[in-house]
Formats: sequence, structure tokens, C-alpha cells
Amino acid sequence: MSNVMKKSFTDGDIKTPEKAHSSTVTLNNVTLTKVILQPGWKWSTCIKPIVETESCQAGHVGVIAQGILHVKHDDGTEMDITEGESYFLAPGHDGWVVGDKEVIGYEFVTDDKDFGPWKKG
Repeated sequence: MSNVMKKSFTDGDIKTPEKAHSSTVTLNNVTLTKVILQPGWKWSTCIKPIVETESCQAGHVGVIAQGILHVKHDDGTEMDITEGESYFLAPGHDGWVVGDKEVIGYEFVTDDKDFGPWKKG
């Protein structure tokens, strides 16, 4: 394991479902994904036919760098997530791009629950 690392999203694992582009890279125990969602993208229209679940069953932790993403959870909770806001989404939701500006977001997953500079000791 290297003490310093970098990877470009240009060289990541690329996926391009309808109206979306994602690139995923892994740095040690952290997986990062850059997601670009085009205007008109909606999970239930663009992704549901691929995964064949009623709602998105993945959890998400990330930040929106550009645009507005609206999310509606299966329990009825709804919210807009806008530029500069971080988010946590539990499994069981739909989401869509609001307006005519693409959404650019970054999501993070770690397999080490002690990861982070401010962990409690």
C-alpha cells in the first residue's frame, strides 16, 4: 500500500446508462464515484429497467458539485439536494434532475469504519 495515491476519473470504471455517466476509482479502502446526470434523468425511468427493483436499493453518501437532485424516499420523505450540499440516502428511493442543468456529484464508500481524520478514539 502506497502512502500517497492518485487516480483520474478519466481512467475509472465507466458506466453510461441512459442520460448518465459514472466513473469509479478505488484508493486503498475508499471507493469514489463521479456521477454526471443529464437534464431529464430520473432513476425510475433510466435505471429501474436495468436493476428491476421498485426503487433504488443502494445507500449513498456524497456531495453535489453542480445542479439540483430531487430525491423521494419510499417513506414519502422528499428533498432537493443542491450544489455544495452533502447527502446520505438510505436504500429505497427515487431521484431525478431538477431543471436544465446537469447534476455532477461525487459519492464515497469505505470498507473501514475507522477511516477519517476525525475518528473518535
